[in-house]
Amino acid sequence: MSAEIDTDSTDATDAADAADPTATAGPDGSTAAAEPAESAASDGDRVGSVFDRVLVVTGDDEAGRAAVDAGLDVAAAYGATVDALYVVDTAEGWDMVVERRERTGEALVEDAAARGEAVGVDVAERFRYGTPHEEVLDFADVHDVDLIVVGSARRTGLDRLVHPETVPTRVQRGASAPVLVVGADD
Repeated sequence: MSAEIDTDSTDATDAADAADPTATAGPDGSTAAAEPAESAASDGDRVGSVFDRVLVVTGDDEAGRAAVDAGLDVAAAYGATVDALYVVDTAEGWDMVVERRERTGEALVEDAAARGEAVGVDVAERFRYGTPHEEVLDFADVHDVDLIVVGSARRTGLDRLVHPETVPTRVQRGASAPVLVVGADD
């Protein structure tokens, strides 16, 4: 994006603006220092924060753990809350597989919550059942998240042929919020 700059209008406030970047010009041309946005907020309200709610899609691989790390880093930097989401893929109807995925998901979101607590970030543990990319997109829309963080593992060989579109690709295509795709070695 580029912004248009009006170079023809130069006045006495330019020198004051250079000395104090928070200065604002009044209607009579006088300048006054503007109050910083965070101090203007009352009782912890965040004004102008880029990300207030971050959705982290957890997974049982290095890329999933990297996504949790990246999501917690972003949330800590912007004072955001995190929703750690694990989607139990119910495409396979076997009870034993679903039960194993539930246990894995519980451990992953509990780990994300513990890691968030260690860095001072509020983490809500979330579960969904269904098709992973659809559940992620639905959760993001319903809960009005500002950023979706999802891990993507490198795929080679047969997996690339059998599953040509990954969950991160489908999430990127359908999301109304920005999507940060994190690899295990990022």
